[in-house]
Amino acid sequence: MKSVCIINVVGLTRELLNHAPRIAQLGAPRVWTPPVPAVTCTVQATLLTGKMPDEHGIVGNGWYERSSAEVRFWQQSNRLISGDLLYHGVDTAKMFWWFNQHSGVRWSATPKPHYGCDGSKVFDIIDDTGCRLVDQLGPFPFFSFWGPNAGLPASQWIAEATAKVMREQRPRLTLCYLPHLDYDFQRYAKPDLQRVAEIDRCAAIVIDAAQDIGAIPIVVSEYGLVSVTRSVAINRILRQHGLLTVRQGPYGEMLIPGDCKAFAVADHQIAHVYVNDPSQFQRVGQLLAEQPGIQAVVAPEELRLKHPRSGDWIAMAKPDAWFSYYYWNEDRLAPDFARTVDIHRKPGYDPCELFITSKLRAMFRVAQKKLGFRMKMDVIPLDASLVGGSHGLVNSLEHNPVVIGPDAPEDILEFKNYIRGLLDVR
Repeated sequence: MKSVCIINVVGLTRELLNHAPRIAQLGAPRVWTPPVPAVTCTVQATLLTGKMPDEHGIVGNGWYERSSAEVRFWQQSNRLISGDLLYHGVDTAKMFWWFNQHSGVRWSATPKPHYGCDGSKVFDIIDDTGCRLVDQLGPFPFFSFWGPNAGLPASQWIAEATAKVMREQRPRLTLCYLPHLDYDFQRYAKPDLQRVAEIDRCAAIVIDAAQDIGAIPIVVSEYGLVSVTRSVAINRILRQHGLLTVRQGPYGEMLIPGDCKAFAVADHQIAHVYVNDPSQFQRVGQLLAEQPGIQAVVAPEELRLKHPRSGDWIAMAKPDAWFSYYYWNEDRLAPDFARTVDIHRKPGYDPCELFITSKLRAMFRVAQKKLGFRMKMDVIPLDASLVGGSHGLVNSLEHNPVVIGPDAPEDILEFKNYIRGLLDVR
């Protein structure tokens, strides 16, 4: 009975393989074209279903829920994905891939903090592997998974945890998510290629475990990252033209999506633009198409994004630009969460969470917390010019993702059938 291990090395491209010798040993890469947006949640859903976003419904890392008038990012329920998943009917270990909750796999681990009624948060994971991962490996290094300290420890821990689960449980299919390249390749226009060597060593831990249990190791990536030199504050543009609605309050200005004539959910290099006032539809599309930094504004069906969750327009940044979610005109009026790592409350993706205003300030805030004072970790800068890299569009083969495996397919939509074929499951 054949087994397969899929290692998702985020951000890996054919060019970077020159610095990843262990991964390169698995074979020649095939470059494939990801769906748009080329972002984690959308690409993973396409890999798992063999469908485009207009069918599986994951139109980005986040979207606007029209029924509740809320923007929701980084949701974890597997029930959000429409379509049969490649691991159905297969004993699977799903290690930190997204949409991991309620996924029905036999073994899984995923990040999930505990939230107190007083606003406090305790970092933890859901460990359904039967391997007592925290007892064996120590606490998951949450602060290196995302935020100003995001870096190698999280990917190292995931690799070691995956190897342990594979050797102890011997799943037929293993899915392992290694995000390390995502961090410095967004922080810097020219990241240190030592990051590639580091993720190669993490992948080697998983590859060794796969080979120990006789599993076929397959490496995939979701997207490649490109250097960017400017941001487009798309909601500020809409606000300037009287289309945005905010509420003034003690914690800064809050966006009120349901009352906006139009607003945008920014997600790296694309933005879903929701037009609540039908009389403004054409005006919004024309207005945004004329803006510097925006290369096109198209109907969602042109990108296979036509779905109830999608925007009425899809704005696409120019190759050297990305979209910030900022909607306030003065930083003193920014909502209090803007200066914190708060991936669920922000109505758009915020790569500035990878930076810090002051380590001294952060140390002071941590000391306050340890002493039992109410505090907020307001250490995230409001300077979009800091961001050096982004992704989301398909502009050149050079920056497209890859798949490495025996007779790997050229089309990402064939990945599901390819894996099930390797497993000899129909």
